Amino acid sequence: MLQGTGFMVLLELFTTFFKIGMFTFGGGYAMIPIIENICVEERKWITHEEMMNLTVVAESTPGPIAINLATYIGYQKHKLLGSVIATLGMVLPSFIIIYLISIFLDNFLEITIVSNALKGIKIAVGILIVDASYKMFKKMSKKPLPLLIFTASFVVMMLTNILTINFSSIYLMLIMAFISLFAFTINKRRATK
Repeated sequence: MLQGTGFMVLLELFTTFFKIGMFTFGGGYAMIPIIENICVEERKWITHEEMMNLTVVAESTPGPIAINLATYIGYQKHKLLGSVIATLGMVLPSFIIIYLISIFLDNFLEITIVSNALKGIKIAVGILIVDASYKMFKKMSKKPLPLLIFTASFVVMMLTNILTINFSSIYLMLIMAFISLFAFTINKRRATK
């Protein structure tokens, strides 16, 4: 059994991510600014730079981005046990809410108040996602290659959505990763010469 500061860190990880999971609607992208605000600015568990890197890794790995972020931040705070506790804290509220809804309410989404509330939440979620994107763009390196990758990714995703082309964002990430690795290799060879 953990005692002292180890137990307190785990408790703080659990309660922090439980609150984030309980009071954030709209999925992982809507949670990014809230996770950043709490973990970077309030608790100072990680830096802004680490948050950017963790967000990229969390997006690139399988699973929901918010849960991946909780897992990585938990790991940085208290290794394997921290990652398990933070992930549990993030997942448990959704599980409890969905479980209770499934038990007590048959046609939950057909309730007028719930339906109208969810319409309002969709707008707020869109704003949270735009806010997270804007903050990440401001912190992004303004060198030509990152700007080119950002612009190309944005244009490709907008065109695929507007023209309803079936193009997976996974392919886009792989292409941009290949371009980045290629540029890194070229720059490394120039530096060695």
